[in-house]
Amino acid sequence: MAKCGACGPGYKTPLDAMKGPREEIVYLPCIYRNTGIEKPDYVATVDIDPKSPHYCQVIHRLPMPNLRDELHHSGWNTCSSSFGDVTKKRNRLIFPSLISSRIYVVDVGTDMRAPRIHKMIEPVNVFWKCGLANPHTTHCLGNGEIMISSMGDPSGNGKGGFILLDGETFEVKGNWEKGSNIPKLGYDFWYQPRHNVLMSTEWGMPKVLANGLDPADLKTGSYGRYINVWDWTTHVFTQSIDLGEDSIPLEIRFLHNPDAAEGYVGCALSSAIHRFYKTENGNWAVEKVVQVPSKKVNGWLFPDMPGLITDILISLDDRFLYFSNWLHGDIRQYDISDTRKPRLVGQVFLGGKIPRGGPVVVVEDQELNSQPEPFVIKGKRVQGGPQMIQLSLDGKRLYVSTSLYSAWDKQFYPDLVKEGSVMLQIDVDTEKGGLKVNKNFLVDFGKEPDGPVLAHEIRYPGGDCSSDIWV
Repeated sequence: MAKCGACGPGYKTPLDAMKGPREEIVYLPCIYRNTGIEKPDYVATVDIDPKSPHYCQVIHRLPMPNLRDELHHSGWNTCSSSFGDVTKKRNRLIFPSLISSRIYVVDVGTDMRAPRIHKMIEPVNVFWKCGLANPHTTHCLGNGEIMISSMGDPSGNGKGGFILLDGETFEVKGNWEKGSNIPKLGYDFWYQPRHNVLMSTEWGMPKVLANGLDPADLKTGSYGRYINVWDWTTHVFTQSIDLGEDSIPLEIRFLHNPDAAEGYVGCALSSAIHRFYKTENGNWAVEKVVQVPSKKVNGWLFPDMPGLITDILISLDDRFLYFSNWLHGDIRQYDISDTRKPRLVGQVFLGGKIPRGGPVVVVEDQELNSQPEPFVIKGKRVQGGPQMIQLSLDGKRLYVSTSLYSAWDKQFYPDLVKEGSVMLQIDVDTEKGGLKVNKNFLVDFGKEPDGPVLAHEIRYPGGDCSSDIWV
């Protein structure tokens, strides 16, 4: 997608990427596990070009050959970390399966509007060669390899290691990590080679979270609390940074500037954003910079309802931070010109557990004077809350989907599973800050041919601000 045509994949710098073409299609994994519909997960191609006659429609579906995989996140065979290598082409999208541990390599290069399966890596290859399971985040490395974080071992216990794939053959090469000291849990990761560091996060033990959140599993060490720091050159685990018991740090993002020695992590259960940074002695530290207060409620699982921060993004110019509160139902935009003092400049409510007239009554709220109205768009009341987010390259459009993970969807938003998820689009004021729902944009996954489905992460064909890393 690079304008020069012969520069290799991606863009030279994050600011160059902001000048890239407007997004016209997106890919989303669509999940049937836990919905009662015995159909395989699939990859949906959605037309998001306002000039197209198929605007807001699913134009292609690529079903997987197996049931109950739980497709979740995806990543590229190559990206801006290989910019300048003309032998590399961004033409394969890697889809690890969170539950089956299968890994699909999807060809989006032959026909980007009609992807096809290129290769399937069976779980046994990952189990035997790596001793890992429950693969989550995929990132392409500058050396041509593909790296996938794991959440567990083949027995369902937690294990935060990394799977390496060959970038040409997509064979499992083995583990990235070296040594016997490995974090007990894993989830997301990001790397910053100029500071010789990789950071990984922790969700929970796969066998504990597989079928939902049991409050009895909290305070047992089954859920995550650490950022884990790795030496990028030696692949050795060097430091753990404690964010608090059961904080559940999920998505982690360095600033896009490859010289930056700081970034942010979103903690789901503690509903906090922590800034991590390099100290003068070369270690890493954190400071909490945003706290979403819990709401005291009646009619819910607990008397205190956290926001549940489930996804975070940083704009390519490192000016704005975005995150979703899946339970409270809002998306927030913060100005991070001063990285130590994020300033709230935009907020929009898109559903959640607390709309007026629902089963949950808010009895004490440090932020709102009243419960928000139910969110209705094009005549449809949206179930669930804002979850995965993706920002256009120019930073002016934010896309949102509403499914978190099928077992948690079923537990926290049963009507979401019955009606299917949606994708929405929010217009962003990139001058002063501000968020506004585009009332003409709705992709309703409740109307799919095989029945309502749970659509999750959003990817553009040419890369985006959560797929590409600059080195």
